[in-house]
Parts: sequence; C-alpha cells; structure tokens
Amino acid sequence: MRSLALAWALLVPLALAGIWLGNHAASALLPVASILLLALGKAWLIVLRFMELGHGPALWRRLLLGWPLALAVLLLAVHASY
Repeated sequence: MRSLALAWALLVPLALAGIWLGNHAASALLPVASILLLALGKAWLIVLRFMELGHGPALWRRLLLGWPLALAVLLLAVHASY
C-alpha cells in the first residue's frame, strides 16, 4: 500500500508539470519533448505500480511500456516536422 501511495504522490506533480508546460510553452520542441517525457514517466508508474506488472510477464511489460514510447516518438516526429 505504501508503494501505491508513493506512486500516486509522484503522479500528481508529474501531471501538474505537464499541464503547466502545456499552457505556457506548447509550441516549442523542447517543452513538447518534456511533456512527452513526463507522460512516459506517468505510464511507467501506472504500468509497474498500479497495474502491478513489475513482477508480471515480461511480454506484457514490454507491450504496455512500448506503446506509450512508440506514441511519444511518433508525436515528437510529427511535431518536429511542422
């Protein structure tokens, strides 16, 4: 239970930082990359702590952590091309 509380306590500032960055500098490449990095951190916490896949099958961990990574790379590439 303590691990979940700590994960939740980390998710709140990550979410607030993403919101702040999105409202103040959403058009530059570095803030967009920072927002995507924050989102990857949140995905990592959710998959490994809340979904408890830290001790689960490696395939599920790879799939559930690889999908946000693939989307972040795709979004960053699309943003950089504009």
